Amino acid sequence: MSYLVGVTALWAFSFSLIGVYLSGQVDSYFAVMTRIILATLVFLPFLRPAALRWPVRLGLMAIGSVQLGVMYLFFYQSFLLLSVPEVLLFTIFTPLYITLIDDLLARRFSPRYLLVAIVAVAGAAVIRYDGVTSDYWLGFLVVQGANLSFAFGQVGYRHLARSLPSGVAHRHLFGWFYLGALCLAVPAFWILGDATKLPSTPLQWGVLGWLGIAASGLGYFLWNKGACRVDAGTLAIMNNALIPAGLIVNLLIWNRDADLARLCVGAAILAGSLWLNARWAKRSGVATATPAASRS
Repeated sequence: MSYLVGVTALWAFSFSLIGVYLSGQVDSYFAVMTRIILATLVFLPFLRPAALRWPVRLGLMAIGSVQLGVMYLFFYQSFLLLSVPEVLLFTIFTPLYITLIDDLLARRFSPRYLLVAIVAVAGAAVIRYDGVTSDYWLGFLVVQGANLSFAFGQVGYRHLARSLPSGVAHRHLFGWFYLGALCLAVPAFWILGDATKLPSTPLQWGVLGWLGIAASGLGYFLWNKGACRVDAGTLAIMNNALIPAGLIVNLLIWNRDADLARLCVGAAILAGSLWLNARWAKRSGVATATPAASRS
């Protein structure tokens, strides 16, 4: 849980940094490619190729290409179709996808997880619902593509982690995750990118550096590691905890308007869903970690 909380605080800055310094100014495909290249460089020195069989390597690469590569391509494009409040509003469905995909992969149906995810969605909706424009359906579908990609990657990593060697730390294997995303990001920029819209100021390069090394590099590693230590219900809830965290950062640093009353009510609902999930898990004796939880 501490990993998820820490990464939530780290990612809370990302929305504002992208919106203020990159969106509409730097080509989105270049931004995605740069972030993934930097994240890959962080973990390449730790990579131990001999530690994994090729099927597991390809599994990690596939997860990375979806969770990071496909998700970023959808997510950055959504800002061209929707306002920032609409993008944030439509991300609240991610917890539902997490619970449903987790049940699908495990060949079960867990109404408890689905219920707490719905409560988490309700809490995020209280915080972020500002109304929508009349022409937003395409943007809605693009954001759902990002949500599904992010949800699939998280759940997929939790399940694949059971096949990872018990004696090898995750940091020695996670480079495959970024290499998979890179296999998608580089061709996407080559085919669809606009080379005339590259970063033009040291500040823009600095923002990309921070997003690539910290938010994408350390962030996804720690988030997926944390996802292996909690149950699907907690993971689903924590996906929406980013919304109040992002609003707080935006309010304190960039002085954007935020409805503090709705922020408090929505945050209370999110906290309540966490408490409800933990209470149910304790009553039913459900383990909150996968067999991979002991790895570092």
